[in-house]
Formats: sequence, C-alpha cells, structure tokens
Amino acid sequence: MDNPERSAVSAPPDGVTEWQAIDWPSAHRSVRRLQVRIAKAVREKRWGKVRSLQRILTQSLPAKRLAVRRVTTNQGKRTPGVDGVLWNTSRKKMQAVASLQRHGYQPLPLRRIYIPKRNGRRRPLSIPTMKDRAMQALHLLALEPVAETTADPNSYGFRRNRSVQDAHGQCYVVLAKSYAPMWVFDADIEACFDGFSHPWLLKNIPMDRGILGKWLSAGYLEGEVFHPIEKGTPQGGVISPMIANLALDGLEARVRSAAPMRQSKTAPRPKVHIIRYADDLMATARTRRMLQQRVIPIIGAFLKERGLNLSQEKSRIVHIKDGFEFLGANVRKYKGKLLMRPTRANVIAFTRSIKEYIQSHRTTKTVHLIHQLNRRLRGWANAFRHLVSSRAFRFVDRCVFRQLWRWARKRHGNKGVKWVQKKYFHIRKNGSWVFYARTRTKEGRPKSAVLFRVTSLRIRRHVKIQSKATVHDPAYDAYFEQRRQRQRDARQHDYYRWLDYQRLEWTA
Repeated sequence: MDNPERSAVSAPPDGVTEWQAIDWPSAHRSVRRLQVRIAKAVREKRWGKVRSLQRILTQSLPAKRLAVRRVTTNQGKRTPGVDGVLWNTSRKKMQAVASLQRHGYQPLPLRRIYIPKRNGRRRPLSIPTMKDRAMQALHLLALEPVAETTADPNSYGFRRNRSVQDAHGQCYVVLAKSYAPMWVFDADIEACFDGFSHPWLLKNIPMDRGILGKWLSAGYLEGEVFHPIEKGTPQGGVISPMIANLALDGLEARVRSAAPMRQSKTAPRPKVHIIRYADDLMATARTRRMLQQRVIPIIGAFLKERGLNLSQEKSRIVHIKDGFEFLGANVRKYKGKLLMRPTRANVIAFTRSIKEYIQSHRTTKTVHLIHQLNRRLRGWANAFRHLVSSRAFRFVDRCVFRQLWRWARKRHGNKGVKWVQKKYFHIRKNGSWVFYARTRTKEGRPKSAVLFRVTSLRIRRHVKIQSKATVHDPAYDAYFEQRRQRQRDARQHDYYRWLDYQRLEWTA
C-alpha cells in the first residue's frame, strides 16, 4: 500500500485528483482526537505530554492538509505576501502540504499595508506569505486546546463558539440585578497587539519557541524598506489573536484573588467582575474607591508585565446610571432597570454606509440593489437583535426609506410621484411600505424581490454560553450540540417568518 505521506511529498502529476479526494471529515476527526488529548493533559498539568502531543499534531498529515485548506479558503486567499505566491490550484495545494516542515523553515518578512479607521487614522495590517500563514494555522491547531483550557471563564474574543453576544450576555448578568455593582471601570489597552513584550511571549506561550521566535522577529516590508519588529504581534497573522488571548488570560483570576473578600456573612460583597473581549475590557466593583485602590492597580501591574499599558485618555470609571459603551452597546440603568442598546455612533455609521452604497449605485438593477441591501441590513440587524434595539431598528428603516425614495426619484426625474411610487413601493393597508422589484425565476415564473426591513426581525434574547464550556472537553459535547440545534431552529423560524412576511405583503 502506498504511503500517503510519501505521495504528498513527491507531489505527483495527479495532485489535482489527490486534493479533491481528501476525506475532510476524517481529517477533522483525526486532529480533534489529538486536540482532546492535549486538553486533557493540560487539565492534568502534564506539560511534558502536552509538548509531545503538540509535536505529533504539527507533524501529522491531516493537520497539514487542514492548515492549507484554511488559508486557501478564507477571505485572504487572493492576497499574496511579499513573494507574490498564491496557492490557487489543487497541485500547488498538495505541494504546499509537503512543504510544511519545521526543519529549515524560515519565515519571510510581512507585507505592510494600512486600513483607514473611522477617526481618520490608519490601522497597520501585516500580511504573511501563504506558507507562513499555513505554518501558523498548523501550529494554531496544536495551541488552541491549550488556550481554550486555560482561558479566563469570561473571555469571549477570538474563541470558538463565543461571540460579542455572549460578552453582552455576561454584562447583563453582572449588572442587571438590583444588588449588582454600581461602579464600572471601562478600560482601554493602549496599542495592545503592538505592545506585547517578545521575551515574555517566548517564555510563557506554550508552543514551539523556535518557530514563535522566528515569527516575532520576521519584520515587515513597507515598500522596499525593511523594518525590524522589537515588540508586539503582527495584526494579520492567523495565530496572532490566539497569542494575544494567551497573554491576557489570567487577569480575571489575578483580580479576583487580590480583591478583598467578605470577612463575615453580614459584610458587603466586593462585587468584582472582569469581562473581556480580545483587548476590550471592563471591570466592576461595589465602590469607586475599591476600583481605584484595588482593581485598577492590579490590572495595570498585570499588563505591565506583558509590556502593555492602560490608555489614560480612554480608560475611565463610570457609574452605571451614567452609562458606558461596551462592544457597540450602550449600557445604562434607567430608574433601576438595565437597558443595553446599540450605540448612537454605530447606528449613524451604519446608516451612513447604506446611504453611500445607494448613492453610488444609481444605475444598478433594482433586483441587484435589493439583494445587496438585504445582505447588509440582515447582517447588522442580527448582530444587534439581542439588545433593546426596536427604536434603532425603526430609525434605520426610516433612513433607508428616505434614501431609496431619493434614489428612485433621481433615477426617473421625468416621472411623477405616483408613477415612482407604483413602480418601486407597495403600501400596505396599515400604511407600512415595501420596496420591491419584479423579476423571474430560473424557470421563467414571475417573482418579486422584496427589501428586508430590520423592524420585521423579532428581538430575541441571546442565551449566553456557559463560562467554563470548551469544545475540547468531551463532557460538553452534548451541551454544544443542544446549542447548535437551538441555533438551527431559530434560523429556520426566521426563514419561515421572512417567507410569511413577503407573502403577507402581497395578500394584504
């Protein structure tokens, strides 16, 4: 029988057939078995076995195939590094699998580009080569079970099966009750990804230190000029978010252990909580003094060990009645009731982006315009449907209606108001409007494309994930399957609700 590893290394002419014939479910099962063993060894604190299993995983053929598949199917698959190489054919992918070897590996410098931010500044983004991305994805498979097992319970960024909605859910759990803490430290870490200390990362990140050291010291090219990197993890690398999470994990336990505990049952609780999403951080306490004298110094010392600092300009202590912004939500108590709403800045930015898109597509077919707007509107509405968003949803619908009305009037400047209304808008008996376009199916039957209205999406509270749940612990397999089933049922319910909504528009 042929050795599959030898076949992959030799990269035969029938590499196209080989890549297409890979059994991906089997590869996932093989990698997961090793990841579960790594997580178990971490829980038992058998670090020698952890390193041994990580080495086996990074040398396994299924893991290398999955790493290549990841970097050739994600959004950056058409963005080359400094070498200009893309893996866009099956044969190149099979050759790439064979090239993922530790011996002789030397990463190339990163390609530096800049992305504009809302405040007018530019965020640096470093793009590795395809091979470096695949090597990072390969070692990420071995690092993830360690990071997930040792992660803070209330860390929600860049983790599987966790989201912004879970961070909002934990925020509600901590602050909603009448006896909840009233003081919040809204923290901002200054230049988080660009400030990590390389010696600290090399000493504390549980992975192949030789490979990690090469990635950290690879530097970047801006134009034709090479720039060395002395600190930080490059934004744009596949493994960078996981390294940042590992560096910040342990903060919650540090703060809780140093916070004063109750001396007796009658003494007040300290009410200290930490919620983190990547580098977005908030802390709570019973009093302002406790935050100033206990919590904030501990957070500052913890970050300083890793080469980071709190931003003096953006970090602030606020009372819950005054409110604060956290991950796109405005969190505030009104007469003792906690309300979490989409921030005004987020709503304004979204409506402005919709306005710019409509104005820049005045000659686009109406059907195509509706499809593109539906994708944007549905995505934004689903991101905020778990908050108190009814008012924001109505505002967005009004803005979209105004922009579409202007778009239709300018498109047909020589037509009257009633003609434009009849062609593009359907008015229901209750006075609500529908923007639509008539088209045909592939079979030639008449059909109408209807614009999605965000107010048609029912507000649904998000069920927060259990803080200690991890995908690499078999004890939680049934729990995650139940969550996936609930999500499938919810999506199916939304789909049928959308069909009914469209059907009612034409029968009303």
